[in-house]
Amino acid sequence: MAVAVKSNDFSKGPVWRCIVDQGIPLMIAQLVHLLYNVVDRIYLGHLEEGDSLALTGVGLTFPIITLILAFTALFGNGGVPLFSMARGEGNTKKAGLILGNSFCLLAVTSVVLTVLGYVFKRPVLFAFGASEESYTYAAEYLNIYLAGTIFSVLTTGLNGYINAQGFPRIGMLSISLGAIVNIVLDPIFIFAFDMGVSGAALATVISQVVSAVWVLSFLFGERAIIPLKREYLCIQGEIVRGIVKLGTVNFIMQGTNFLVQAASNSTLQRFDGDLYVGIMTVTTSVREIFMLPVSGIVGGAQPVISFNYGAKEYKRVLKGIDFNTFTGTAYTLVAWLAVIAFPAFFFGIFNDKPEMLTAGVEMLKIYFFGFVFMALQFAGQTTFQALGDAKHAIFFSLLRKAIIVVPLTLILPYMGFGVAGVFMAEPISNIIGGTASYLTMRLTVYRRLKRETIN
Repeated sequence: MAVAVKSNDFSKGPVWRCIVDQGIPLMIAQLVHLLYNVVDRIYLGHLEEGDSLALTGVGLTFPIITLILAFTALFGNGGVPLFSMARGEGNTKKAGLILGNSFCLLAVTSVVLTVLGYVFKRPVLFAFGASEESYTYAAEYLNIYLAGTIFSVLTTGLNGYINAQGFPRIGMLSISLGAIVNIVLDPIFIFAFDMGVSGAALATVISQVVSAVWVLSFLFGERAIIPLKREYLCIQGEIVRGIVKLGTVNFIMQGTNFLVQAASNSTLQRFDGDLYVGIMTVTTSVREIFMLPVSGIVGGAQPVISFNYGAKEYKRVLKGIDFNTFTGTAYTLVAWLAVIAFPAFFFGIFNDKPEMLTAGVEMLKIYFFGFVFMALQFAGQTTFQALGDAKHAIFFSLLRKAIIVVPLTLILPYMGFGVAGVFMAEPISNIIGGTASYLTMRLTVYRRLKRETIN
């Protein structure tokens, strides 16, 4: 056990290597996870029957799925930085209690969300922009997907605790196993069994079960440095408040995505019907692909930064922030140029029907304008969260999505921009929100840490 602790000590070795060692497996896991999310859309986008309505219907479920992810992030990801800090302090019992409380909160929440999803499915989907035609596909997908909510919530919510213990490859396998199952089953269920949208949902649920079994078997097993023990499975007010306080950042980040998706779909439905809802589904799918590397790096950096902050290794914290900023900016600049140069290629991965491709290429270029500023948002946001600065992290999550994107999504189309206005809201928020978040981080916590290294 002592050897394991030493080998997972993030205060040793070059900071960039610690981040990369954590980030690369996480990046691979996210890539595979993304595949098992987008592979449904790729197959459904090329179905002949129903044209683009199957893809549009699945796109209409995104706000509901995102809301489930928001609660998962609230009680799961919210505890990971606190868990890492406790590990850095050497307080094993506290770390174990944080993990146990998080597990209980996730389990209870998943059951509640499943019930609410079935009860309010129809009115919510129509509020998010469904038509009578597209609702059929959306409801067909959700009827099966919601049954796997508990497995999805536990996998996503608890996997961060595996990475935070210095086992990023195990965390990678958590996602990869389920993703491989989904990728294999999708064409079988969708095409061979002719199940269409239902087949895509069923493959996803089965894959979530596989991932959940893997995560729980590791955390309850002997390999974990801080395992889930029976005495840790409880709900304690003080620990829950800490998880919720920091998890609110994650909740707002996902929750504002929910608001953006709902506002976008409903506005696009009013202007151009199902076609542009489908285009937005493709556009956000392309963005998810390009977000992977930078998301993997900042995800790998968070436990490293939190651990060193708990260990009072402030110089290493600064190096981690600088590494995040440089690699994220360089990558997002290259990604932006790639989309501008080859928009038809990336859009065509998901749907190559002429009516969608022609309009979709233009919307994709608008949506990705200023993508490089996302790196600044990530660098600032991750730093605030890793250091437990919930106030700033919450504010900048709200600023970019709730205060900028949602109002612009609702207003710009009526100011003469039409459907293009919906796609313009994202780059405007990236530029304003990303710059504000990063500059504030540099002028507050970064400057304070600089002073600590001098003293």
